[in-house]
Amino acid sequence: MLAFHNHRRVTALITRRRSNFPFANKLPRTALAAALVAGALAFTPEPAQAQNLADALIAAYTNNPTLAARRARLRATDEQVPQALSNWRPSVSVTGSAGYERNKSTLRTTDRTQDRSPASVGVSITQPLYRGGRTLAATEGAENSVRAERARLIDTEQDILLSAATAYLNVFRDEAVLALNINNEKVLSRQLEATKDRFEVGEITRTDVHQAEARLAGATADRIRAEADLENSRATYENVVGLPAPKNLELPAEPEGLPGERHDAIKLAATTNPNVIAAEFDRKAGQNTVREVKGELLPQVDVTASADRAYESSSDTGRVDTAEVMVNLTIPIYQQGDVYSRLREAKQDLAELTRNIDQARRDAIEDATSAWENLQTARARVVSFSAQIEANVVALDGVEREAAVGSRTVLDVLDAEQELLDSRVGHTEAQRDERVAAFELAAAVGKMTAMDMKLAVEVYDPRNHYEEVRGKWVGGSSSEEGK
Repeated sequence: MLAFHNHRRVTALITRRRSNFPFANKLPRTALAAALVAGALAFTPEPAQAQNLADALIAAYTNNPTLAARRARLRATDEQVPQALSNWRPSVSVTGSAGYERNKSTLRTTDRTQDRSPASVGVSITQPLYRGGRTLAATEGAENSVRAERARLIDTEQDILLSAATAYLNVFRDEAVLALNINNEKVLSRQLEATKDRFEVGEITRTDVHQAEARLAGATADRIRAEADLENSRATYENVVGLPAPKNLELPAEPEGLPGERHDAIKLAATTNPNVIAAEFDRKAGQNTVREVKGELLPQVDVTASADRAYESSSDTGRVDTAEVMVNLTIPIYQQGDVYSRLREAKQDLAELTRNIDQARRDAIEDATSAWENLQTARARVVSFSAQIEANVVALDGVEREAAVGSRTVLDVLDAEQELLDSRVGHTEAQRDERVAAFELAAAVGKMTAMDMKLAVEVYDPRNHYEEVRGKWVGGSSSEEGK
């Protein structure tokens, strides 16, 4: 009779512990499994003030200092174009002088002293006519450098947005993992209480109690580590985005416009990756540099016009006016070998820039291939972990029922709970990896930009500053200075 009473007490304790578990056990077996799987796939708490990924990307696009610095570098590169165009324009200079002069002459019969205040003023204008083609080459080279820098700005923009997306997803993952570990710690705490109750009535041994205590201690350690991981991810998020990471982040959708096949991704990466585009414009700028240096070996022609007026230059009341217009021809004969050396240097630089295109293309193809394979792998892992969660939920329910009648040990229940936790953590990590790989693929093919992501933000247009300063003759500032 006492044994029967103890058995009923143990059964009640186990039933009470299972009722505290986040899954009910009063449904039919198939309905219970379906309900448990649905809960397992979304095990984190309901978001209270969720922030979507677009908000994080907008903040990063607007506030990130690295991106702002790259824009400033592009605006500085824009100035190379008006600098090259300035060789078409005349140079004007005004000169002036004033002073005091005392002349004293001594003769046999007389001494003469003359005091004068000579002064002069002049203006000179020099207009280049032909510089050996250097002005055209320098202008084209500057424009190609600007185009290359625009491509690098896009690459930096993609890096920042990708870093923001990755930081967002890391916070999402670590929040979910921490929630799973907290829940697991609570479950194991109730498991320990039930195990102690069963030990008190003689149903199990002290070994079972120690096993439950060990699992609870391990769960506590995992929860502490998960808290640290989340804080680290939040710090990275704030560094990239510029704002503290909010709680209860949502899992974002995949970016639109991703290539549907592996060969499409490789083809796009080889042609549209910003680094490839920048390398191609660098090579064109290198070709222009070779032409510019060659121009130093050719004749130069310019026109110089000047007018001068001198006061008291020869007498204390005299004035001399001079005006001239000269056409100057300069034919270089030998320049100490300096120009030829710089020409050889420019050709070697061009060879390097040409090889850089091949390397940039290879790197882009590698990035696209890696992102594609990571995406396919992560998608498969998400499906596999979903199936594993479903199986582990059903298995845990069966092990608990069998443990209630004494055909399973406490260790069996603990192992089943650990396997379910591991599958949930793996599923969350696979979801994160799937989204990160999708964004990496978008960046590899040049689609990870504010415009392609359709962010609700005013997209920075580099042409505004370029058009403002290209034909500017005077002025030491621009409208976007300091931005």
